[in-house]
Order: sequence, then structure tokens, then C-alpha cells
Amino acid sequence: MTTYLYEQDLVTQKYRILVAMRHDSLVRKIAQELNIPVQELRRYLIEHLDMIQLENLPARAEMADDHADQGDAVARALGREKYSLYLRILSGATMDAIFSEVDARVHTGTPVDDAIAYGRTQIREALKI
Repeated sequence: MTTYLYEQDLVTQKYRILVAMRHDSLVRKIAQELNIPVQELRRYLIEHLDMIQLENLPARAEMADDHADQGDAVARALGREKYSLYLRILSGATMDAIFSEVDARVHTGTPVDDAIAYGRTQIREALKI
């Protein structure tokens, strides 16, 4: 009989990572930004990110705050690089498509806040939360 040296179901361990102090604070901040329930975001992160990505979320978020989308205020407000490149919550292609729609709306005269709200709705739909 073969025995495993590791657990096959990592949900409990991933959950423990996400409820640690720094991680919990970050998850709550992201959930508030995207207007989604914290538990739903945790579930999504557990299902879509591996242990290393989860462990590094706070450090990646700090880097995103310092370096993401420095030259584009709309992209920064939407979190284009933050959610795709740094946190890897969405694929780059999905986020680029959402940003293109938001940017097009801004260029056609939609107020930036309304365009960002639309973009965040699209992010929620892409996450299927």
C-alpha cells in the first residue's frame, strides 16, 4: 500500500493561510474594492491559487501598490496589473479585455468613476462570484 507524505486535500491549509492576520486584512480589502463577500473571495482564492501564491499574496499586494499601473490612472483605479500580474486572480487576457472596455467608455465620455464601477462588475462576473 502506498501512503502519501502530504495531504491531498489542501483546502484546510489554504484556509488557514487566508485567515492569518495579514492575509485576512488583504482579502477583506480586495472584497471591499470589488464589492463581493469575503467568504466567496476566499473560496475563489482557495480554488484557483496554489499554496505558494496564497502565502505570497500580501507581499505581492504591497508590490502592486508601489509599482502597478504607474502611468495610467484608470488602469490603476481598476487594478489592471494588481489583479492580473501581481495577485494573479484573473488572467492577463481577461483583465486586458475588461480594461479595454473601461478605457473605451472613458474615451467616449463616461465618467471615470462609472467606468471603473462597470469594470469592477466585469471583474466580479469573470470571477463568477
